Amino acid sequence: MAEAAPNPAGDLDAFRAETREWLDANCPPEMRLPVQDEDDVCWGGRDWSFKSPAQKSWFDACVAKGYTVPDWPKAYGGAGLDAARTKILKQEMARIHARPPLSSFGIWMLGPALLHFGTEEQKVHYLGEIARGEIRWCQGYSEPGAGSDLVSLQTFGRDEGDHWVVNGQKVWTSYADKADWIFCLVRTDKDDKYRGISFLLFDMASEGVSTKPIKLISGNSPFCETFFDDVKVPKDQIVGELNRGWDVAKYLLGHEREMISGGGLGGAMVSIGAAFKAEAKADPILRTDFARFDVDTLAFRAMAERFVDQMKSGQGHPAQPNMMKYAGTELNKRRHELVMTAGGSDALEWDSAASDEGKRPRGWLRTKANSIEGGTSEVMLNVIAKRILELPDA
Repeated sequence: MAEAAPNPAGDLDAFRAETREWLDANCPPEMRLPVQDEDDVCWGGRDWSFKSPAQKSWFDACVAKGYTVPDWPKAYGGAGLDAARTKILKQEMARIHARPPLSSFGIWMLGPALLHFGTEEQKVHYLGEIARGEIRWCQGYSEPGAGSDLVSLQTFGRDEGDHWVVNGQKVWTSYADKADWIFCLVRTDKDDKYRGISFLLFDMASEGVSTKPIKLISGNSPFCETFFDDVKVPKDQIVGELNRGWDVAKYLLGHEREMISGGGLGGAMVSIGAAFKAEAKADPILRTDFARFDVDTLAFRAMAERFVDQMKSGQGHPAQPNMMKYAGTELNKRRHELVMTAGGSDALEWDSAASDEGKRPRGWLRTKANSIEGGTSEVMLNVIAKRILELPDA
């Protein structure tokens, strides 16, 4: 009797059914509600404390299953899912509006770079900590004189045999005052602009590291100035080759831009039309704007999913993250413009119950930084024009 042919579609259907059953059993109702503020987000880290038993239960269940990083290998704390099963898991989590069990720059940015450039020892050590939410990371890239022109950075690591001594300053370091470790670009050769940068990892509790929050126009301070004064960094905490950190940096920037572009998706939030149904009920023009935005969001999600699949299979264009970052930035800014419009005069109030203590205007102001962080929109458009559209120089 002939052996039955494998049925990949049937296997995926079975996985979807198993995933639904697991989510029903392990995702608490509280973890299916929209995120209201940053306290609802699980960042992890040495000093992290859970906001509620439900948040801890959801986190613990996902860590045990490998679902904080489902597509990472099991050896590094993931679930070892292939692309198709990872997509199904994300679809099923979105279906019930499940909150991410863990949000982390280690997951979004450092992790992919370590998977690509790290040694086996680095992968086992750092990726496991990231997957379990034990270490919160920040990114040391931009400097006062090196923002868009990042390769002009001057933070310098002096070779002292078994370690570097790092001196310099970073700026716009997101959550540096809350982070445990930093992945940092450091110049280790002053004679070569591009091949003189190394990618170092070090503890923010190291002697000589200090931070100073930068208060933004929104009134919040997610960004910091970060200072390094004779900070000792062991030699085994370099990722990739000495003086070839720019290769790692470029790879990581692609993932950072994908992350920033995700702001245009609205996270796991319901459609803007559903979220502001009462406010738009009596305004047909606003309802039309909401509907148009929701359609554009769905189109962006489809584009983003396609781009990610192409990048993972090695078929993507290197400039696709630039296009996603620009489109996602504009979409997120547009969303907050609509939120302000729906709020009417109440949305203009900075501190009041009507404006939820200025939540709408603060969020709207924050989106202005989306067109700067991770590469300015002007730089993104230049890259798109030259590398995707292949337009001649003006």
